[in-house]
Amino acid sequence: ETMVNWCPGLGTVLANDEVVDGVSVRGGYPVEQKKMRQWCLRVSAYSQRLLDGLDTIDWSESIKETQRNWIGRSEGTEMEFQIAGTDEKFTIFTTRADTIFGVTFMVLAPESELVQTTTTPEQKEEVEKYIAYVKGRTERERMIDHKVTGVFSGSYAINPFTGESIPIWISEYVLAGYGTGAIMAVPAHDSRDYAFAKHFNLPIIPLIEGADVSEESYDAKEGTVVNSPRQGAKPYVDFTLNGLSVKEAIAATKEYVTSHQLGRVKVNYRLRDAIFSRQRYWGEPFPVYYKHGIPQMIPEECLPVQLPQVEKFLPTETGEPPLGHASVWAWDEVNNKIVENSKIDDKTVFPIELYTMPGFAGSSAYYLRYMDPHNGQALVSPEAVQYWKSVDLYVGGSEHATGHLIYSRFWNKFLFDLGVSVTEEPFQKLVNQGMIQGRSNFVYRIKDTNTFVSFDKKDQYDVTPIHVDVNIVSADILDVEAFKKWRPEYATAEFILNDDGKYVCGWAVEKMSKSMFNVVNPDMIIEKFGADTLRLYEMFLGPVEQSKPWDTNGIDGCYRFLKKFWNFFVGQDGKLIATDNDPSKEELKALHTLIKKVTTDIEEFSYNTSIAAFMICVNELVKLKSASRKIKEQLTVLIAPFCPHLAEELWEMLGHKTSVCDAAWPELNEQYLKVDTETLGISFNGKTRFTMDFAPEATKEEIEQAVLATEESKKHLEGKQIVKIIVVPHRIVNIVLK
Repeated sequence: ETMVNWCPGLGTVLANDEVVDGVSVRGGYPVEQKKMRQWCLRVSAYSQRLLDGLDTIDWSESIKETQRNWIGRSEGTEMEFQIAGTDEKFTIFTTRADTIFGVTFMVLAPESELVQTTTTPEQKEEVEKYIAYVKGRTERERMIDHKVTGVFSGSYAINPFTGESIPIWISEYVLAGYGTGAIMAVPAHDSRDYAFAKHFNLPIIPLIEGADVSEESYDAKEGTVVNSPRQGAKPYVDFTLNGLSVKEAIAATKEYVTSHQLGRVKVNYRLRDAIFSRQRYWGEPFPVYYKHGIPQMIPEECLPVQLPQVEKFLPTETGEPPLGHASVWAWDEVNNKIVENSKIDDKTVFPIELYTMPGFAGSSAYYLRYMDPHNGQALVSPEAVQYWKSVDLYVGGSEHATGHLIYSRFWNKFLFDLGVSVTEEPFQKLVNQGMIQGRSNFVYRIKDTNTFVSFDKKDQYDVTPIHVDVNIVSADILDVEAFKKWRPEYATAEFILNDDGKYVCGWAVEKMSKSMFNVVNPDMIIEKFGADTLRLYEMFLGPVEQSKPWDTNGIDGCYRFLKKFWNFFVGQDGKLIATDNDPSKEELKALHTLIKKVTTDIEEFSYNTSIAAFMICVNELVKLKSASRKIKEQLTVLIAPFCPHLAEELWEMLGHKTSVCDAAWPELNEQYLKVDTETLGISFNGKTRFTMDFAPEATKEEIEQAVLATEESKKHLEGKQIVKIIVVPHRIVNIVLK
């Protein structure tokens, strides 16, 4: 059993991003935290290996750090606290056992089973009211929103180092899934504990010499320990940390806790097992049936289990998932086949699991199937996986860092342990493309209603902002009739319009995404400018890794360049302009400068600078009136990855019968990039007076001699003394005089 976001109105569990302000994004139905039986992936069993593997792959440091934080390895101590007046004890996990003398209260997660144990009759009503409030909050909201809420349980715990009774509180800032779901609060040295203590007027005891906790908590990572125990306090244990450094105190406390059996040193991880079941129809069915309530696996030779026919794709009237509508969904153990539900006798025929798997069941290891897509006997054959091994390059958004990329790494390690995959990591190199940003629109639903209020009146109500399709919004004005037809749950929507009788939408610049309904349809752009122009413009917007706002105003420049590129090949009569003459030295230099730049840029994903290089090269070739077929053929191959349609047309016009994609990539010849002479500026006391040409390989001494021998130099040297001569290779000569 695990805590989930349960939406009774939709009859399913929702992901955190499908819930806003305690209601479902779809339909606005109330969502509550509920313990439910769920299938889970034991991702947590691979926590350390997932951490260690990050050191072996070529990913950006920011993505690696995101995963490290998500996995959340922490070394600390588990300690036992006794509930005052009882024999019961509970365990907490802390990374700073040395702060035990500063504990002034305990906090339980609202979902903790200890809540029921510690809540006194006098506090029961208040606690139940608070638990009901927390049920309407997702775990993500609780992590992001730092507002202070909580309720006293009525019970106390005994500090094992001081013997003092400390109150046990319940608060949403403690999560059940991390550690033990219970914490010891040290408000002097933890910001959230500090805010809680200030709000509820609880004691704050500083443990570091000179720590000022009058306005905020104090970072206790270093310093000299004090108040451990407090001066004048009656000794409870024969142990003190006073006068030690923080590092010494941590080690001493761990040793004392272990040797006196007050707890144990432990490594903890924030990473939790992934919920792997959904209450929906569409999804892979679990090959599981229930024999007297105990899950049993359908034999491997009987796989795959396929979804049954159902009359409705909605939950059943009794709240079961959609597969509860199936009439042929029972497992016959004797005949090893799926049979009618009416045959269930709990002797040889048993009910099959009604949950289905989530989307990432199929998306976590699809790359292995790509290696051997037609294999009917296995996911991938040993021969195929030995040949391909793993994905060399993965291009994907950073939004997958704590979802798909974690699941795929876990899945691959598991398959590696089974001998299916031959590498521990699925994606050796990762490049995060930046998001194309779009302009989103919002409507504002009054909470617990299907009424939407215009942007300029929303502050008068308690509202939830909801993304709306930008295609039914014009100049931020919503087409309310189109909105009603947009999705079934809005068919009966009501509106509070502005004083002009219009519904004004809110807006924001965000990533362009289907989930935000702000995707611009490219069809109109392609119809006007062509697909190659759109491709070129997207690459020209900026570096691949950067997020870039979409603005069609800049597309004209790319369109004009492609027309110039075409006209360089094709005359006004529509015929190809190409000769069999050998290209000049200048033409070859322009071409091979481009070959070098584009080849390097493609390897480094610097497409935007490649396009700038194309523009420079074409301008130079046009000035040179180049008509060489050899130049134009290689230029066509170079532009093919950027503008494939244009390249294919030109390649055919150049007389080729096969695709340009099959052409060999142009080879760089550095000889064509060499120059016979280079021009250096000649300066006196920093002011350039004239220029001179030199061979690129000229030495410093040869340059100095040649400069001083000129009549121009002699004129500037009259009556002055040379202090020094500075030669900056390939750039400038500066003569310092006095």
